[in-house]
Amino acid sequence: MASPIIAPFPATRLRRLRRNASIRAMVSETNLTPANLIWPIFVTEVPGAEGEIASMPGVSRLTLDGARRAAERAAQLDIPAICIFPHSDQSSRTDGCERAWDPDNIGNLAIRAVKETVPDLVVMTDIALDPYNANGHDGLVKDGEILNDETVEALVRMALIQAECGADILGPSDMMDGRIGALRAALEREGHKNVAILSYAAKFASAFYGPFRDAVGASGRLVGDKKTYQINPANRGEAIRCVARDLAEGADMVMVKPGMPYLDICRAVKDEFAAPTFAYQVSGEYAMIEGAIRNGWLSRDAMLESLLGFRRAGCDGVLSYFAPTVAEMLA
Repeated sequence: MASPIIAPFPATRLRRLRRNASIRAMVSETNLTPANLIWPIFVTEVPGAEGEIASMPGVSRLTLDGARRAAERAAQLDIPAICIFPHSDQSSRTDGCERAWDPDNIGNLAIRAVKETVPDLVVMTDIALDPYNANGHDGLVKDGEILNDETVEALVRMALIQAECGADILGPSDMMDGRIGALRAALEREGHKNVAILSYAAKFASAFYGPFRDAVGASGRLVGDKKTYQINPANRGEAIRCVARDLAEGADMVMVKPGMPYLDICRAVKDEFAAPTFAYQVSGEYAMIEGAIRNGWLSRDAMLESLLGFRRAGCDGVLSYFAPTVAEMLA
């Protein structure tokens, strides 16, 4: 970036361009619109499990009817996409994760319900086995080891069913090696060449995922941790290599997750690859900001400021639970 030329004071008074809202808007360097938002929603098949999630105040698990209403609300607010996360019955979770590719699991039912309700709304899905895994991991487990290649085969089965149900964007969040290439090849082979892949390419082994695990019913089920497949939070270079690999294997877009503690990674990815770059403002980030707002410690503008930070760091879009509230504020 070229060095700025600034005349000495008083020829330069930087406050001139801050003196009212209209001038500030004219010289704003970063914009935020509903088009930059993807709204994650949770859909449950468990009777009585719908309603607000205690660790994510303001966010609820939805029934299929609730998912349809959310789709209509997204369309009214000009939010272009929602991302569906399933909350499955604990009794259906197995070591083999067979329900992950059941056409009638709650996630796939929700895809069809949303596309029937608002056909033009973009539907993104999650590709990982943890919602259907008895031990809470994103991959198949044998003797305490997360099996990479066998998991990739299962993920391909899961992805093809989601594509057949009408998903527009698949979001592999599992962090297995080689899964993007396998998914892209399978989608091409089975006639789903227009289904996009938004890869969770730089997903870190973070402490910020706790409320999400409550939301999908995985809290307390995880055996061990996910550090053998998610990235060490200390490793910037490894994250860049993961993004490069996924783009080389056929990812259309890439994601950094979590968001706010990793804005340096967002900027590095955008600068290095110039590919569509997204971040996930994850459940722990949401819970901190929303909790502080509800306690009167922060104003509602903190939502907007946090999302502008992603945009300033180079993100084309953000998955955020604040999406509908922020879209209403922007309107």
